Amino acid sequence: MISADYSQIELRLVAHVANIEGLKQAFRDDADIHAITASQVFGVPVEGMDPMIRRKAKAINFGIIYGISAFGLARQLDIPNGEAKAYIDAYFAKYPEIRSYMERTKEDARTHGFVTTLFGRKCFTPGIGDKNGAMRAFAERAAINAPIQGGAADIIKRAMIRLEPALTEAGLQAQMLLQVHDELVFEVPEAEAEATRALVKKVMEEAAELDVPLVVETGAAKSWAEAH
Repeated sequence: MISADYSQIELRLVAHVANIEGLKQAFRDDADIHAITASQVFGVPVEGMDPMIRRKAKAINFGIIYGISAFGLARQLDIPNGEAKAYIDAYFAKYPEIRSYMERTKEDARTHGFVTTLFGRKCFTPGIGDKNGAMRAFAERAAINAPIQGGAADIIKRAMIRLEPALTEAGLQAQMLLQVHDELVFEVPEAEAEATRALVKKVMEEAAELDVPLVVETGAAKSWAEAH
């Protein structure tokens, strides 16, 4: 079994779509993105960083595009609401491009009734003009997230379409079994495992051209669990 997984693809898409130069450079440098974010947002050096500070940055990085609230962050990190709100405010102050992207995307959804992925696929946003505040807020979060999650879905499907002919052309017998979120799973003759891993990684990483590199991590083992 071979597992091939896009590394942090949604964060990479956020950096690209929102045009956040600090995050883009961190990905280009293959740096620890959560440590870099913590350093930039909280003003602490990367070297010798407190793991809790990095954990806070990681929670915001992964939660911000899903519209994480101060309450949600506070519960996740077991900190007071006021402290969580201060972290989110500091994040937006350091990366104002994310706030701009969010507002721009919500406005597009209200105007057109949909948002689009990088490849032009429409993601409709029913409820974006709902009089019920909770329904409207849910639709706004979905509108913000759809180009990111939808873009990741588009990229892996582009890779899947290209992989079968690439494997055939290379004379490899691998069979694509499954897509699991940002991961593809293959069954492969043991003698072809390394050649297949290299080809799959190349095709997946070239499935789209972003301002940041796409990175695919692969593993091979006798079972799916062991391949991670």
